[in-house]
Amino acid sequence: MTKLSMSKKTLNKTNLEALGAEQLAALLMEVSTGSAEIKRRLRLELSHSLGASELAQDVRKRLLSLRKSTSFVGWRKRKALIKDLNTQVTMIVEKIAPDDPTMAFDLLWQFIEIAPFIYARVDDSKGDVGDVFRTAIGQFEGIGPRALLDPDALADRVWAVVQDNGYGEWDGIIALMAPTLGGSGLERLKANVQTYAMASAETGADDHEAIQFLRQLRGGNSHAAGRKARFVKWCLQEIATAAGDTGAYIAQYSDKDLKRTDIAAKVAMLLLADNRAEAALDALHNADQDETSLGQEAWNDAYILSLAGLGRIEEAQAHRWARFAATLNRTYLSDYLKLLPDFEDVEAEDLAKKHVFAFPHFSTALDFCLNWPDLLTAAQLIEARADEINGDHYFLLTPTAEALRSRHPLAAALLWRAMIDFALEQGQSSRYGQAADHLADCTSVDADILEYRDFPTHAGYLQALQSRHHRKSSFWAKML
Repeated sequence: MTKLSMSKKTLNKTNLEALGAEQLAALLMEVSTGSAEIKRRLRLELSHSLGASELAQDVRKRLLSLRKSTSFVGWRKRKALIKDLNTQVTMIVEKIAPDDPTMAFDLLWQFIEIAPFIYARVDDSKGDVGDVFRTAIGQFEGIGPRALLDPDALADRVWAVVQDNGYGEWDGIIALMAPTLGGSGLERLKANVQTYAMASAETGADDHEAIQFLRQLRGGNSHAAGRKARFVKWCLQEIATAAGDTGAYIAQYSDKDLKRTDIAAKVAMLLLADNRAEAALDALHNADQDETSLGQEAWNDAYILSLAGLGRIEEAQAHRWARFAATLNRTYLSDYLKLLPDFEDVEAEDLAKKHVFAFPHFSTALDFCLNWPDLLTAAQLIEARADEINGDHYFLLTPTAEALRSRHPLAAALLWRAMIDFALEQGQSSRYGQAADHLADCTSVDADILEYRDFPTHAGYLQALQSRHHRKSSFWAKML
């Protein structure tokens, strides 16, 4: 068979077109028999050939059918459902939107509205059904500005759905609608939020006074008021972000909020984005902070950027070094070294390694050495401070031992011994298998260790282990 004849049999668009419309139509009728999915897609394509309005009518009918259906979708039909949902989005975005973006906008809105009904009848623990809706809602960004929509009416629609967003299907809608809403629409949305904020919290108009009193004793009203206040703040901050109004966003934080380290850091980053480094630094200085504060790392990052934004490079460098010295955070050291002249960076790195070697927390120092990476310092650290190794930290010790075994076998063996000792001394039977593997690792590198220095040789360690733990039969059985 020639290459030419083989290429004409390849299943592709060009070869199928060569069959002719009549034969393709017959094949499609044949393959669609017994397949509701293929028949539905063919009908949609036929509707589209008659115009966007005809296709829109079929899509609307399908969305209504999906909304009304109540049967649970098991795992066998799950893929078919997801494909059906994706097909509807494709019809809206690729077929209808180019001809009639306003109609496509309404259909896409209707599609997102069916999300709660879909979630109610399918297990979405994998999140793939949610992915369909999250992808679909993003299409508003392209369709909205081309649709003929009244900004005030759209603002009211947006306000309605953000108040009833139980499954998170409308997450991000304010930002997505910002270009379509424009200034007037965002103002209308803001007015809706403010009107809602000024209204008294609902207590149940028909409740008896005694019931209202008991609710107040349980803190029901205060909880409701708190939820409402958080919701209002979130809405106004979303609107401010969409409008690019940093001041309005920050204004939603109370003085107490601004004292929090994490919020101060967030505010500072917003101000830095507006080229207001001085204001950012003031916001950071206003925060109540200590080493355990929530968002302390974000605060430090914002502080360094603020100093740099003001041209105070030496202070920024000093803070980077101080944070590295306190935490052994590799990013601080890396950023610090990048700004140093040639040769000075080498001296600074040597100084950093000395600091790491003497760092009080052994596991933190070892983690730094593994990930910097600096295996020589890691080996020296292990051999000098072997009594500080925590054998319970297998998640750190195991990869470090593997990294060290070829060039620093003694250090690797000391880490394996620490994990073996911990498992046996603590009676961690679930780790006996790993401990047995580690003992085998110790045996495998024994010949590569030229000198054990002050540590027991492998034979001596094994003899002591057998003496101390001879009753741990379940462990020794794994060595056979």
